[in-house]
Amino acid sequence: MTTSLQTRSRVLPLHQSPQARPTTIPTVFRAAARLIVANGHHQGDYCPDPFDRVSKTSHANRPLSIVAAIRCVVSGSPHRETPLAEAAVKALADRLVVDGEPAWNDEPFWLEMHVANWGDVEGRTVESVVAVLEAAADANEVAA
Repeated sequence: MTTSLQTRSRVLPLHQSPQARPTTIPTVFRAAARLIVANGHHQGDYCPDPFDRVSKTSHANRPLSIVAAIRCVVSGSPHRETPLAEAAVKALADRLVVDGEPAWNDEPFWLEMHVANWGDVEGRTVESVVAVLEAAADANEVAA
C-alpha cells in the first residue's frame, strides 16, 4: 500500500513533508537545531534576503536566525507566526539572558526580540545556538 506522497512523481524535501512538521515544543527545538546545523545561523534578520528580492532559494535552505528556524520548521515560512512557534519562542526567551537581563515581558514581539538579540551577539556560533536549542528541548521534555 502506498500513500499519496509515495505515489507522486517527485520527492518532497523533508521540510515540506506534512509528517515532518513538529507538534511539540521539544520537537520544534530539535528540528530548528537540525535546520541551523544544515544551513547555518544568520544574524541581523530572519535570513539572507528575507523578502526574496534576489534569492529564489527556499527559506528552509538558507541560513536562518533562531526565530526564523523555529517558525520555518513549524509552518514552512520564517515569517508565519503560529501558536506552536510562538510558544516555542516564549519558552526559549524564558531561558535566555541578554546583557545580563532576562526577557522583560511576555509580549510576543518582545520575546522574539529577546531571542533575536541573543542570537545576534557578536561571535555567536552555530554550535552555541544548537546547544541552547537542544538544552531547551531537553528541559521541555522533562517539564512536560
